[in-house]
Amino acid sequence: MPPENKLPDAVQRVTDLLARNGHAVTIVMLPATGKTSAQAAAGLGCNVAEIAKSIVFRRLADDTAVMVVASGANRVDEQKIAALVGPLGKADAAFVRQHTGYSIGGVCPIGHLRETIILVDQDLLRFDSVWAAAGHPHAVFKLTPRELLALTGAQAVDVASRPRSEPIEESKEQPVHSTVPGT
Repeated sequence: MPPENKLPDAVQRVTDLLARNGHAVTIVMLPATGKTSAQAAAGLGCNVAEIAKSIVFRRLADDTAVMVVASGANRVDEQKIAALVGPLGKADAAFVRQHTGYSIGGVCPIGHLRETIILVDQDLLRFDSVWAAAGHPHAVFKLTPRELLALTGAQAVDVASRPRSEPIEESKEQPVHSTVPGT
């Protein structure tokens, strides 16, 4: 590859890791930044919900990084995450880089420098493919939600903050019974 087309080091690291895991992928370098889900979706011409955004928290008990890979359309419910992994704190840019090896805006869901707890938004499973950051704010790659789960070793969970009137998919079929007399 000519020097002017050389991938940034973190992107090359992701490319090599994907290749070692048998994932033949082409990294897409966006002409404009993909730091936000909306920016990435606009650059790719896809729905913002198809962007697999990475949000990193700090578990208070042991300073472990906790990454939530969420649909770009969803706000993450920190209380749901804390219920699964324990109390959380904010992760600043230095913490994110120290634990993942990536800068905020380009945090890839794989290839972290330190052990990271990873949870994947179950809402991503409804898509045939999603786009994830590839180690740089301009770099993304496409994969299926099942490949995302396999590459990260994560489980799919409900992470989205939902209005009270919007039940999660699993509970739509469940009747609601009041236990309060007279209701």
